[in-house]
Amino acid sequence: MEVEKIEFSFDLPEKNDIIAVIGVSQDTSKWGRKVYEALKRNGYKVYPVNPKHEFIGEDKCYSSLSAIPERPTFVITVVPPKVTERVVEECEKLGIKRVWMQPGSESEKAINYCNPHGITVTHHACIVVDGLHQSFG
Repeated sequence: MEVEKIEFSFDLPEKNDIIAVIGVSQDTSKWGRKVYEALKRNGYKVYPVNPKHEFIGEDKCYSSLSAIPERPTFVITVVPPKVTERVVEECEKLGIKRVWMQPGSESEKAINYCNPHGITVTHHACIVVDGLHQSFG
């Protein structure tokens, strides 16, 4: 019996994207920090966002998407689902059209908000394991 191979397609960031990672922590064992560092290592322009921190390592950390000096083109959420629901609303207000919800940060409400508001959403996939590994693995 042959097993059918399932292909997954993700909306991956491009090298010219301006990426915001929502929920970056100073704790290097947390996924927000791992995602942020992996993107930096792979040459992406990435901004950390967390209202609890002024800096992540030596990098300035921003309190919100609107506080970033450039408009992000790609947002990654690594926060509780209720926060993600607010983030997608802010994305719509700012004209940000691409959101990746890390596992555990998605909610049905946040996912369902995206499509009718013109936001392409990727969810139930890890940008480091499923995304960057595909691109650079």
